[in-house]
Amino acid sequence: MASVEFKNVSKSFGEFNAVSNINLSIGDGEFVCLLGPSGCGKTTSLRMIAGLETPTSGQVMIGGDDVTYLHPKDRQISMVFQDYALYPHMNLADNIAYPLKVRGEAVAKRHGRAKEVADVLKIGNLMDRLPSQISGGQQQRTSLARALVYPSRVYLFDEPLSNLDAKLRLEARGFLNHLQRDMGMTAVYVTHDQAEAMALATRIAVMDQGKIVQYAPPIEIYRRPATTFVANFVGNPPMNLVPVDAIQGDGQLQLRAEGLAIGALPMSNGIAKALETGKTLTLGVRPEHLLIATEGSPNKVSGKLFANENMGPESLVTIERGDGARVTARIFTDDHIQLTEDVTLSFLAEHVHLFDSTGKRIPVDNEAPLA
Repeated sequence: MASVEFKNVSKSFGEFNAVSNINLSIGDGEFVCLLGPSGCGKTTSLRMIAGLETPTSGQVMIGGDDVTYLHPKDRQISMVFQDYALYPHMNLADNIAYPLKVRGEAVAKRHGRAKEVADVLKIGNLMDRLPSQISGGQQQRTSLARALVYPSRVYLFDEPLSNLDAKLRLEARGFLNHLQRDMGMTAVYVTHDQAEAMALATRIAVMDQGKIVQYAPPIEIYRRPATTFVANFVGNPPMNLVPVDAIQGDGQLQLRAEGLAIGALPMSNGIAKALETGKTLTLGVRPEHLLIATEGSPNKVSGKLFANENMGPESLVTIERGDGARVTARIFTDDHIQLTEDVTLSFLAEHVHLFDSTGKRIPVDNEAPLA
């Protein structure tokens, strides 16, 4: 296995900047997810690691070697494509063994190795079948087996689960998680599915408009999003974001917004600095940190009931504030929640996130590292 590094890498297609001056360091044995919406530059970044695209500027390093202009076949990488890219006229044995064939391995040796990998992936009994004769989940495992049949320094995955149904995606995701722990492979995995990224990655690089806006372990991405973009993109449902007017006085901070009643918050160095650039902040609260308010709740947000969705072990309660903005609570209960038209939700101050006028998260003074 090997490390991967981007040094000031940019990629342009004509006047369009797909990737803009990114720096990224992936350690040996790490499983890193490039996460973001369509068009954010994640697949272009993956293709530059593979050698399928050449950077407009900057360097791509694998295992400390500059591979920026190296041919894909000389990089010792394997790639799993979104559409699996299996040869329709070849049976599974030949599809899996193909990387060994192009490297000149003898027939017996390459088929023996293909069967060994296929057995691990639970498709060893299908080796005589054509891709058209097996299920989508089995095709996905065949594509994965082909990537694993030849030892590689880095394994690349381009949304490999996107063509599977929901049940198969969960099954395949769990298998990839097990495989990563078992092999300790260096992997770069592209996805727009934040649940996949959270479940698989040792670190996540969240991308937006060709730039990396946060690069951190999943727990930090979720609990301490660096920007409102990350807060709104990671989480299902995403973090509730409410623009608030900030009023400073007597060492405390008062926040005002339609339908919001929140007690004074202590001032911090981060808040004081943020207020120098603008008096409008954004308050963020995760849906699971909202409750149906009871008498005496210190911090509340009120509105008209918009939706009450029972999901089995939880309910999603969405209210619409007077300004039309919506706030969603994730209430963990097996019972259906009975609500009137007017609903008030409550939250604790310790679960509040504040973002400055540029959308960047304001850190808490003496913020302890996450375990």
